[in-house]
Amino acid sequence: QVQLEESGGDLVQYGGSLKLSCTASAVNLGYFAIGWFRQAPGKERERVSCISASDGRTDYIDSVKDRFTISRDNAKNTVYLQMNSLKPEDSAIYYCAADRSKYFCSGSIAYWGQGTHVTVSS
Repeated sequence: QVQLEESGGDLVQYGGSLKLSCTASAVNLGYFAIGWFRQAPGKERERVSCISASDGRTDYIDSVKDRFTISRDNAKNTVYLQMNSLKPEDSAIYYCAADRSKYFCSGSIAYWGQGTHVTVSS
């Protein structure tokens, strides 16, 4: 069973930075658009960012624009989420997911990770 693996979550102070990583051992992430999602307690899961596999195009939700940066290193089979200027409202479990589309995050997910915890103290 293919599963993605996230890492890099931690407890940080307001205004701090974290870099999350998403990798896989049994699948080439370079064939998939990859999304980073988050889910806070009592809230629905939301997609934070997406990066295309075809042309590297990215998108972000408004609340993280200019603070978060998604990138991919196909040689390392890894997708990153650099998070700067973190706020308490960014606290959540962060998941990466491989979309069935290569071109954009369609919402049809092929593979999920188990998540990594991010906590931002105020």
